[in-house]
Amino acid sequence: MLTLTACTAVGPDPADIPTPSVQAEFEEGEGAASGTETAFWSGYDDTTLNRLVQSGMGQSFDIMAANERIRAAAADMRAAGVLGSQVSGSSSAGRERSGGDGIVANTANTANLSASFVFDLFGGARRAREGATASYRSAEAEAQTTRLAWLAEVISAYADARFYQQALALTRDTIEAREATLEVTRNMESLGLATEYDTAQTEALLQTARADLPNYEAQFNAQVYRLSTLLNLQAQPLMQQMQRGSAQLRTPPGPGTGVPADLLRSRPDIRSAQSDYAAALAAVGVATADLLPSISLTGTVTDRGGDTTWGFGPGLSLPVFNQGALQAARSRKVSEARQAEIAWKSSVAAAVEDVQTAQSNLRRYRQRAGTLEQAANSYDRAYDLAYENFEAGALELVDLLEADRSRASARLAAASARNDAAKEWAALQIATGAGSSAAR
Repeated sequence: MLTLTACTAVGPDPADIPTPSVQAEFEEGEGAASGTETAFWSGYDDTTLNRLVQSGMGQSFDIMAANERIRAAAADMRAAGVLGSQVSGSSSAGRERSGGDGIVANTANTANLSASFVFDLFGGARRAREGATASYRSAEAEAQTTRLAWLAEVISAYADARFYQQALALTRDTIEAREATLEVTRNMESLGLATEYDTAQTEALLQTARADLPNYEAQFNAQVYRLSTLLNLQAQPLMQQMQRGSAQLRTPPGPGTGVPADLLRSRPDIRSAQSDYAAALAAVGVATADLLPSISLTGTVTDRGGDTTWGFGPGLSLPVFNQGALQAARSRKVSEARQAEIAWKSSVAAAVEDVQTAQSNLRRYRQRAGTLEQAANSYDRAYDLAYENFEAGALELVDLLEADRSRASARLAAASARNDAAKEWAALQIATGAGSSAAR
């Protein structure tokens, strides 16, 4: 019987899950994949970002909740390890009185010990342990997924905050230039070389730039408050730290994307879905074992004031009259296993899509940022020339104002494109699973 218990396990084996088929390579993939151990955010070479990530990793509410789910799954796994055997004991003490003319009082002490063991004839307990182990692995992988999602939000909020700081700096520079233009225009109006309309037009352009400042300040503050929540930090000291300023995030080189098969190992959400599928298959085995007979051994020992009694014997359970309900329960577990398999395969397909989309976006965002950077430089040069000619009287005010507007727009567009590319670089890193093990 013990030999049969050790070797038999009904239902599908969670260890025999086949590897899903994936395409041989990504559409625009390049080179080797980033290592999953890499703290990829350090590639930005931003000490403030590195410090915030390091401090926030241990106190984020999302990460703490994910770690608690791991502990809960570990407790379930320990409980499944003792499934099939139970030992319990109890003791009590009391006073008894008897009497007639006299009263006799006695102290009665009772102790009871009972134990039971269920033979795992068809592997139901074994499948339960396998399911608990798979659920624990799923919780671990899900925690890594949560940490990567948290990283994506932190990097995005930080990058946007630095972009709005850059937008503020560019706008203040534009305001300074337009104030100088307005002063020149007023001087020219006093000399009869410009009209009141010219002055009003220059003032309007200046006020438009000044009106942009509160918007960028509000957007910057919103990103800092978002960071405060993500990092579980007080907003005021974080705001003071961020207001000191720093350069925009720049897109580092790379990364390589590897091949789609790498995602089965590197993406924690895929590993979590695979473990969920394994747990669902194990649940089918448990439900199958519930349809079959079970044998148990039970024993008790009772001591009552020196009078000891004991009992020991086997028990047989035959699930006869509830077969319909048990069959229905098993059918449900089979369906849940199929759903888990579909979810697992779907997560693989979604991961491939994530990588290909992020790779395509990053390549084109880099191209766009580079082109807009060149355009901004050209508009800077054009504005300088226009201003020189305007001061010399060789250029109309309307042409100078047009050069001013074009320069301001091009500089902001270039800064926005740099921000998009920097954030998409992190998106591609996360899509390939980079940093999943380092993010602890």
